[in-house]
Amino acid sequence: MDKTAIAVLITIFVYLAVMVVIGILYSKKNKSADDFYLGGRKLGPLVTAMSAEASDMSSWLLMGLPGVAYLTGIAEAFWTALGLAIGTWVNWLVVSKRIRRYSQKIDAITIPDFFSKRYKDTKNLLSFVAALVILVFFIPYTASGFAACGKLFKSLFNVDYHQAMIICAVIIVVYTTLGGFIAASTTDFIQSIIMTIALVVVLGFGTAKAGGFGEVVDNAKNLAGYLSLKDVFSPVTGTSASYGGVLAIVSTLAWGLGYFGMPHILLRFMAARDEKKLTLSRRVATVWVVISMGLSIVIGMVGLGMTKAGVRPSLQGANSETVIVEIANVLRSNGVLPAIVAGLILAGILAATMSTADSQLLAASSSVSQNLVTDFFKIKMSNKVSVIVARATVVVISIIAVFLAWNPDSSVFKIVSFAWAGFGAAFGPVMLLALFWKRSNMAGALAGMVTGGVMVFLWKYVISKLGGAFAIYELLPAFVLALIVNIV
Repeated sequence: MDKTAIAVLITIFVYLAVMVVIGILYSKKNKSADDFYLGGRKLGPLVTAMSAEASDMSSWLLMGLPGVAYLTGIAEAFWTALGLAIGTWVNWLVVSKRIRRYSQKIDAITIPDFFSKRYKDTKNLLSFVAALVILVFFIPYTASGFAACGKLFKSLFNVDYHQAMIICAVIIVVYTTLGGFIAASTTDFIQSIIMTIALVVVLGFGTAKAGGFGEVVDNAKNLAGYLSLKDVFSPVTGTSASYGGVLAIVSTLAWGLGYFGMPHILLRFMAARDEKKLTLSRRVATVWVVISMGLSIVIGMVGLGMTKAGVRPSLQGANSETVIVEIANVLRSNGVLPAIVAGLILAGILAATMSTADSQLLAASSSVSQNLVTDFFKIKMSNKVSVIVARATVVVISIIAVFLAWNPDSSVFKIVSFAWAGFGAAFGPVMLLALFWKRSNMAGALAGMVTGGVMVFLWKYVISKLGGAFAIYELLPAFVLALIVNIV
């Protein structure tokens, strides 16, 4: 192993060590399940904003989105990013303060717990179903994060994908089980900063290597349909095809609907220390999301420009998601100091992955230990035992996620889009009606939740196969149908 590879490894190791230390430091502050899952509602405005968005963006921001832009042009990436930006702003604007106030009023510390107490569900059926939804969609979501870690190290050091994935999973589990929600939120805040630095450095270096921004734009213009918002570029044929018209655009914009049902984001709202400070959090979060996704899309273009300039080889299929890793590889070949910067970039990808995985593990573990064991099955536990069960659940869920991520050819973007649709359709309509419609009731909430979750599967694997107008993003029809069922 040469000096540059060692420099990269040391940088990444220092970053991972800091994350574990944070978990250890916060471990003594978890004296109850409320502390472990919600941090005692003590998050400041900046940590609330950045931890919510870091846990939201995940490896999708640094791998999935630039990979889509690199491979098929900016149409799908742009409309997806626009939908997410709008969804982010609206979610902070209309949901954050109300769920913060309401959840404290009824003393709810998890999303399933909120649904049960909001609808006075004494049998905890809502809590049970919501917990199952979280398990069904969060385990593969977490698996996508583990897969991203494996791809990162395999691409960088040509090490075994499975070994790299397992090591990353162990580190995430250690600081999550030790520190709980506060540790996860604090590390998410740090990770959002590292992610931002990574995006800026990659953009600047990649643009320089591609011959300047003018060359990057000229290269994109010469590719049929690459810069079109109505067409998609085919790297195989070098031609463009229609993106699908207005229906396809609306379908892609529907990504924004997913925010209303994301447990790991809604929990940040609930954990905020001061409801009034959520206005500042909204502004910080929205600005960061818009800038980071914009940079991510442009990096896809820059990667293609570097391929055109002969600086790095062409990437095909799922390998396009490693475009930032490949740019970092070019950077580290310039000496030890650039290698340290490259290590920081790669730590940014790890940060994106870990910031989501830790939040998902906490939400999934809370659904088991709190909502299934305590609420539904009525097994009473002391605060100490409750925390132990929560930590054990994190470990078990992580093991399952590792097995699901065993295939190195899985696409991060596709896995995330499906899980996103599942939460958006199952929880989104129920959450909005629970907060804003007094006539909303338990029967409607239960029917809407089941309908949304089931319809995501049916549309994805059955109905969409019919093609044409049916080949739209499953979140849109599932969300609409769940909303209608809930109201009716």
